[in-house]
Amino acid sequence: MKSAHGNGSGTLYIVATPIGNLEDLSPRASAVLSRVAVIAAEDTRHSGRLLQHLGIRKPMIALHDHNERDRAAQVLDRLEGGDDVALISDAGTPLISDPGFVLVRQARERGVRVTPVPGPCALVAALSAAGLPTDRFLFAGFLPAKRGARRTELESLADTSATLVFYESPHRILETVAEIRDVMGATRELVLGRELTKTFETFYAGEAGEVCEAIERDPNGARGEFVVMVGGAPLKADAGESGEVNTDKLLSLLMAELPVKKVAKIVAELTGRPKNELYQRALTLKAE
Repeated sequence: MKSAHGNGSGTLYIVATPIGNLEDLSPRASAVLSRVAVIAAEDTRHSGRLLQHLGIRKPMIALHDHNERDRAAQVLDRLEGGDDVALISDAGTPLISDPGFVLVRQARERGVRVTPVPGPCALVAALSAAGLPTDRFLFAGFLPAKRGARRTELESLADTSATLVFYESPHRILETVAEIRDVMGATRELVLGRELTKTFETFYAGEAGEVCEAIERDPNGARGEFVVMVGGAPLKADAGESGEVNTDKLLSLLMAELPVKKVAKIVAELTGRPKNELYQRALTLKAE
């Protein structure tokens, strides 16, 4: 379809597609896919099944991580010729750990209209159901595949107070969860969302050590796609001139939000002091 916009160029539509449940495709997304001249898809075979389900027949251009810089020129030629184009990924919202950045940036540089067609996004879906703070979160995409680089990345994020969000593949999930436990502490709050919106959707939630044990016990624990969400690092109390943590202040701050037992475990992890000693001190402060 030729664009009706006055500048003669077509419109590039960034169309979110289902992450599992096909009923999550919006009516607007379906309408856009029906009327554009061509669809740029991450995997034409995968997206072809979605289009077949919708009863839509459209020419497709494969645009993925390995060919995007070359194919972007082809798509831009169509747009500048007046054709409307839809960009879709295999699942969810394009550009969110998916291809499309090069194309969208070049389209904007050339004055081509780019407009989003909102819809499913795995990280937003997972956060909405995780029970973790969402006023501030940091999405870091996929962690590095190599163990050393992955651990370095986790160490660099360990003190971040915002909720952390990652994507992870099934064959690395056990290693990643174990490293989160080891780097950020066994008591750090952790939630895993697996196979979101699909038949076997599962959430694992609790302290990192508990979640690690739960996923190791689950025979299906290493199957499917994962969203990994880590509670932000507890705020550290002020340190005195000696550089030591003000333990009483830290205990008091955390007790305003958490049970005493959990507070004692967290502060023990942070300070290295005995958990039982901290538990008794917390009870004393609470009584006072």
